[in-house]
Amino acid sequence: MTVGEKEKTVIIGVTGGIACYKAVELVRLLVKDSLAVQVIMTRAAMEFVTPLTFQTLSGKPVATETFNLTQESEIGHINLADSADLFVIAPATANVIGKIAAGIADDLLTTVLMATQAPVLIAPAMNIHMYENPILQENIRKLRRIGYHFMEPAEGYLACGYEGKGRLPEPEKILEEIRSLLRKKDLLGERFLITAGPSREPLDPVRYISNRSSGKMGYALARAAVRRGAGVVLVSGPSAIEPPSAVRLIPVNTAAEMRRAVLEQFPECTAVIMAAAVADYRPVDASSKKLKRGKAPLDIRLEPNPDILRELGRRKNGKLLVGFAAETEELIANATRKLHEKNLDLIVANDVTQAGGGFDGDTNIATIVDRSGASDSLSLMTKDELADRIYDHLLALKDKHSDGNS
Repeated sequence: MTVGEKEKTVIIGVTGGIACYKAVELVRLLVKDSLAVQVIMTRAAMEFVTPLTFQTLSGKPVATETFNLTQESEIGHINLADSADLFVIAPATANVIGKIAAGIADDLLTTVLMATQAPVLIAPAMNIHMYENPILQENIRKLRRIGYHFMEPAEGYLACGYEGKGRLPEPEKILEEIRSLLRKKDLLGERFLITAGPSREPLDPVRYISNRSSGKMGYALARAAVRRGAGVVLVSGPSAIEPPSAVRLIPVNTAAEMRRAVLEQFPECTAVIMAAAVADYRPVDASSKKLKRGKAPLDIRLEPNPDILRELGRRKNGKLLVGFAAETEELIANATRKLHEKNLDLIVANDVTQAGGGFDGDTNIATIVDRSGASDSLSLMTKDELADRIYDHLLALKDKHSDGNS
């Protein structure tokens, strides 16, 4: 949740399937993400997980019965429907999908769903043959046409013994989809070109020069842009992180490959964020065979890699351009010099010697500097939070440019 946002309420509907155990982790993640969570369980769901488990994690009584007077006086099914910013059913069985598609409201979950005006996200989980059944697929198509959101089931080993499509998506993926649906789409119409991760410059077929970048900041920027409605092309060096499904990923290895991919995509984008840690140098002569160990010192001649950011600064033609500066000293002075030398609109500077602000972590400590010299020093925050702060600054810059041109 970003600064100034009110707490959002997510209703989690849990139906009867073995994947209920994943809903427990989903609720934990949502609460950790500063969201208010209200759980509704069907009678079948209580055969797999107790309401007490969800109540302990959410901090709220679990709603289970339409005609329970105590529950109705404490929670109220219409109050539930009105309170929701988003309604999520995870896991969703074939039965509940069929009931929703037919307009049947014969238990608390379907009754509240019928009364809500919030967006609805459904995450199916079931046997592969049930999921492929044409009746279920027609029900899903009908609900999509009405405006319901669906997540595709994951593939893998199923509890029934079959293998294939039907697993509930991992809680982290459902969380990301929830974040996207809750977020204001203030970047709608924008197309971001984002770079991430390290480059690898080969010495021989088995060795390379690289750095400690994990790609986490670039991937956080891609997730945040998608949540806020933008189209994203992500040019990424080697990284173990999975990109959001809505992102177009272009994997690269060397700085030269990254430059080629970036320049190909550059004409179609409205803004570029160069979060990749591109190697400054590469070996002059990479060996085609593995270099053997010897007793004498090994001398390696290096030559400069192309400066992609500087080249974009010369070509930007009205596009917004954001760079990063990972520094160990004179943070603001070095970052400001880089901003002007490379014709950037914003630069995000961080001191990699600070605890929590270096490579390969989930947090960052950054200062955002713009061309006017204004700076915003940010305390320790997650990279996802920092990504949103960067986009807030970009939107302010766009507004300033619009006012200047009007």
